[in-house]
Amino acid sequence: MLFRSRLIACSLLVALSCPVFAETLPLRLDRTFRMLPPPSEPGVAFISAQRMETRQGEQIEASGEVELRQDGRVINADHLIYEQGKQKVDAEGHVRIEQAATRMSGPALHLDLKQNTGVMEQPQFILGEQAARGHAERMEIEGSNRYTLHASAYTTCPAGNDDWLLNVSRLELDRNTQVGVAHHAWVEFKGIPLLYTPWMDFGLNDARRSGFLGPVLGSTSSGGSEITLPYFWNIAPNLDATFSPRVISKRGIQFNNEFRYLQPGYGGKVEADVLAQDRVAGRDRTHFALLHGQDMGHGFSAVANINAVSDNDYFRDLANDVSGSAQVNLLREGVVSYAGGWWNASARVQRYQTLQDPLAPVIVPYRRQPQINLNAQQSLAGANLELAGEYVDYRHPTLVNGQRLVLYPSASYPLVSAPGYFLIPKLGVHYTDYVLGSPAAQPNTSRTVPIFSLDSGLIFERNAPFLGTGFVQTLEPRAYYVKIPYRDQTQLPNFDSAEAPFSFSQMFSENRFLGSDLIGDADMVTLALTSRVIADDDGSERLRIAVAERFLLETPQVNLVTPSGNTNRSDILATLGGRVNAAWRLDGQLQYNPNLAHTQNYNLAARYRPEAGKVLNLGYRYTRDTLRQVDVSTQWPLRGRWHGVGRFNYSLRDGRILEALGGLEYNAACWAVRLVAQNFTTATSERTTGVFVQLELNDLVQIGSDPLDALRDSVPGYSKLNATTLANPVEGLH
Repeated sequence: MLFRSRLIACSLLVALSCPVFAETLPLRLDRTFRMLPPPSEPGVAFISAQRMETRQGEQIEASGEVELRQDGRVINADHLIYEQGKQKVDAEGHVRIEQAATRMSGPALHLDLKQNTGVMEQPQFILGEQAARGHAERMEIEGSNRYTLHASAYTTCPAGNDDWLLNVSRLELDRNTQVGVAHHAWVEFKGIPLLYTPWMDFGLNDARRSGFLGPVLGSTSSGGSEITLPYFWNIAPNLDATFSPRVISKRGIQFNNEFRYLQPGYGGKVEADVLAQDRVAGRDRTHFALLHGQDMGHGFSAVANINAVSDNDYFRDLANDVSGSAQVNLLREGVVSYAGGWWNASARVQRYQTLQDPLAPVIVPYRRQPQINLNAQQSLAGANLELAGEYVDYRHPTLVNGQRLVLYPSASYPLVSAPGYFLIPKLGVHYTDYVLGSPAAQPNTSRTVPIFSLDSGLIFERNAPFLGTGFVQTLEPRAYYVKIPYRDQTQLPNFDSAEAPFSFSQMFSENRFLGSDLIGDADMVTLALTSRVIADDDGSERLRIAVAERFLLETPQVNLVTPSGNTNRSDILATLGGRVNAAWRLDGQLQYNPNLAHTQNYNLAARYRPEAGKVLNLGYRYTRDTLRQVDVSTQWPLRGRWHGVGRFNYSLRDGRILEALGGLEYNAACWAVRLVAQNFTTATSERTTGVFVQLELNDLVQIGSDPLDALRDSVPGYSKLNATTLANPVEGLH
């Protein structure tokens, strides 16, 4: 024993293998127990209390702030009787038991420490990982980390808040398998019963497991009211499936199925959706998708991507978001690739299913049967040697078929390469050979074009005193010269070439066209000047200003569209943007035609996001004679826990709304409700309206249609705000 001036401190080491000695007279004890190290042997227990006495050497009775610790388990109580031989504990008065991430409290506890079995009356409990809590009439401890609770209620709401409860007649919690099983369970929200099930199981952590997911409720103008009840099957750690029957009031029952798999050498997913005898369309509707990736070893890999639907209107009728309804060309391809270090190759077979809008038909893309690519790169005596090769067999039901071979060897040599400046000449030869066939046979032909370019630039840096310390300003002039002689290409087919969008990256590329069928003649130089303001602390770009123009020394003769006005100068491209401060970001781009003295297009965008849950996006897009659009979207707090969300995308030129979205969110500590309506164009003369209503009970279930994907797509910077953990779960124990 350790004696002090006022208090007597005592710790008793209790174990089956050791006899116990304690004073027969009550003693006042100091709380030195907390300074003791944890037991080093299994079965060894420490007891600490204000008063303690032994009876017949076998039974210890302790009272006043009693604490027993054994094998990582801690029991606190006002009064405790410990039977050393049987290792049984009877505790009463503010009993608390803590083990691993589980904490329980109640008025009384009967526990067999050796068997880890016992009973606690009227317990309150907390599951630490999920910060879930609950109470019951009776709890049975049935082994290590296994509990059965009778007449129990369970929630993830913070202490003092019972907005939602999972009420069960019997609740089985297994912390070893992290599984909870509820018998005769119903969900109660704000005192209103919502869902009932005679049996359900759920996870006690974030691990995947089988079970029903929350029902998805919704409504669209084309399908009416609908409900989806997904079931997730966790077949194995690397295999799972989701079965989602979807009842659409106007159309029927759609069965949506997804299977995912992952192995060390391959992985992928399969989707198969069926709506038998659509009552509106009068036919069966199907969707199939396969995405598979395979690592075959030794540098070889393969990918299969197959998508198919039963009809042109499948996504317009059955998708409930903008991205789904906007699909036109569904990819179907298989690719085998090889990566060999300094060279790589691939073989592809590719085609598309094109979904036609009768009022706006599109040309079906060519099939590639096959496409073979070969690329190589090596360094030799300071020079970079490259080879790009391609063979494609193009097939089309109505257009010219043919085979095309492309070889483009090139060499570049950095004459000057340093942190502040560079000068890199490049010389290559682009060779193209065609073998043409039906429907209108044309003579075979070929084309050989030399290509020369010279890229150069300077980079100056200085501290930016006008912005204060911690900023660096750069000044980066750049000149890019390209020389490509003219070749008559009017007799060549056009399998994949198109005018490249005018941009900064395109102004510093060799060819004005995408694809390999057209090689634009060029004798031109691009001049650009860029200035950036960079923060020293995080390297972020706070401001960027750039302007560039291309000067044509000779008028190009290879064109898809006949140019108008003076063709010796390109449009001037200017951009301004960056993160102005922690909340504001600005981006703008201007394309000005100096030959006709008018603005060709410009885009302006601003984002204000001072914190999560507050974002305002403003945008305006203009293209001469083609496009004038206003785009505004926001997520903003309204009052209390209410937030508003919305997007308004309007075409001033056409006088019509392209997309409108509006909704409300209420985010509580352990639940959230979202009400969102979205109207968007699905075809030239068709629109649809989707209504999303969702109640999310944190870490338990989502009820209703999920609007989160639509909100993230429509409102850049959108934040999901509802909390998923308790602020202070210990407050739930008394």
